[in-house]
Parts: sequence; C-alpha cells; structure tokens
Amino acid sequence: MSDSLRPQLSIIIPLAPEETQQQKLLADLATSSLPTEIIQSSQTSRATSLNFGAKQARGQWLWFLHADSRVNQDNLRALENSLNQDQQSAALHYFDLGFKDSGLLLKISALGANLRSRLLGCPYGDQGFCISKKTFLALDGFPENSLYGEDLLFVWRAHLARIPLRRIPSTLLTSARKYRQQGWLKVTLLHQWYWLRLSLPELLKLAFKPRRE
Repeated sequence: MSDSLRPQLSIIIPLAPEETQQQKLLADLATSSLPTEIIQSSQTSRATSLNFGAKQARGQWLWFLHADSRVNQDNLRALENSLNQDQQSAALHYFDLGFKDSGLLLKISALGANLRSRLLGCPYGDQGFCISKKTFLALDGFPENSLYGEDLLFVWRAHLARIPLRRIPSTLLTSARKYRQQGWLKVTLLHQWYWLRLSLPELLKLAFKPRRE
C-alpha cells in the first residue's frame, strides 16, 4: 500500500512535569512504518495537554498514548487494520489493556478493564484511543473542567453523539506503577468509584437522549 493511501497518524503523548517514561515509548514508535508525527504535550492538566496536542496535529487520525505505554509491531498492524476498516472515519478505536508487570492481581485488573470496555463500552485512556481529527473536533475534545476522568467523559461524549466504539484486537501494555505506589486495592476501589460517579449521570443523559430518525 502506498503512503498516500495509508492512515496518516498524529501520535499525542501528554506529559507530566519532569516526565521521562516516554523515552521507551518513543523508541517503540521509531519502528513504525506508518506515516506519523509525534507530539509531546505538557500543559496545565492532562486534558489540556491532550487537546493542545490535537490542535497542533496535522494527521487525519489522532492516537493518544500515555507516556508509560509500550507499543509493539502487533499493536501497529492491528491499529492500521482497524483504521482501514473504518470507512466513515467516525469510530473511536481502543486497544485491550495489559500490564507490563506480571501478577495475578494485575491480570484481574486487566480482565476487569477489558470486560468493562466490551460489555459496557467504557474504555479508559490507557487503552490508546485513536479517532479521526474531524470527529475529535466535532466532540469538542477532552473536557477540561473536570478534575479527573477526562478520558471516560470523552468516551461518554462519543456515546451521546452516537459515535461507535471499535475494539482493536491487540493488547496495549501500560505500567503498573500506580498500583505499586498506592496499592492494588486502593487503586481498584478508586477506579470503580470514579467510574460510577462519572458514568451514572452520563448514562441518564444517554437514556433520555432522543434518537435521530
């Protein structure tokens, strides 16, 4: 396939102050044969970093990756295949979640995240969202008025706009450092609380939103 017919990707990596985790990710991305540009963005919050990077992007597709994610060739091939199947360029694409660290508890966390994504349509940002820039701008990007959960709220914006979610059949690995630093149980319970607190109001909006004829 010629480059002119291949997905044009802008990869956006939000960075916290003094972040260094992205160096390994950048090395992973250097192996990609897809036409890409990489934008590292560090603004006042994750949401503003993501939106700022998206505005600077020149590609047809925006791929949002966390700095501590790792990308392999299977991820890249699966992403390209998924984008090529999205003829209308209107879907929100996401990966299955996996952790670089092994262990039963982390496997349970990954299984729970993947089941939540498939059954409830609620992937999180560490699952590598990819969406066309046109659709992203139509959704007004990530909400910047929330202290947390901008990734989940963005997913709900997609649901409310009847944007389909497309699972990419490939596992994107991310770091388990949050679980190591704060403890598996604390992080797991916080995630469930955040999910319920943010999702219930959005679910009610979706339930009562009139369907287009």
